[in-house]
Amino acid sequence: MNRLLLIVAVMFLSGCYNAPDPGGAASGGPGGLAGAPAQSFDLRRTDGRSDSLARYRGSVVLLNLWATWCTPCQAEMPALERFSRENAGKVVVLGVDQGESAPVAAAFARERGVTFPILVDEHQQYGRTYEGIGLPTSVIVGRDGRVVRGIDGAMTIEQMRVAVAPALADSASRAAAR
Repeated sequence: MNRLLLIVAVMFLSGCYNAPDPGGAASGGPGGLAGAPAQSFDLRRTDGRSDSLARYRGSVVLLNLWATWCTPCQAEMPALERFSRENAGKVVVLGVDQGESAPVAAAFARERGVTFPILVDEHQQYGRTYEGIGLPTSVIVGRDGRVVRGIDGAMTIEQMRVAVAPALADSASRAAAR
């Protein structure tokens, strides 16, 4: 019993859980950032190149904060990969490993066949900035560089489609207005 309590306490304190915020706008957390300019940090990718969210301005981005030790993150990764492949050219999926080293994140991604870019945020700048309550946390960023929605918790591929739809619709309506 004590071991079970310890495991639950560690998961709670580490912020790793599997309870998505369906409304995306709970008090605190990334849901409250809708409409704010998306903050960006220069980081190294697992392949050693420099990258940042700002590089993808003009694209709809699903920014996913995760870690290799996080069970819900592990479960969500195949859906992120599938979503990335399905939406190539429409949505950029950008993974941001929180607090681990490039070799650890690279090995995890390689073992799971992840093809979208993985940034390594050893100091968890993105997690603090986007007020991630736990991992995984996803932030949808519109082409204009503003946060469209923030979601705490793992998502299914269908939830990803629904979360990104408003950003894609906004992009389509702006293009039609030109």
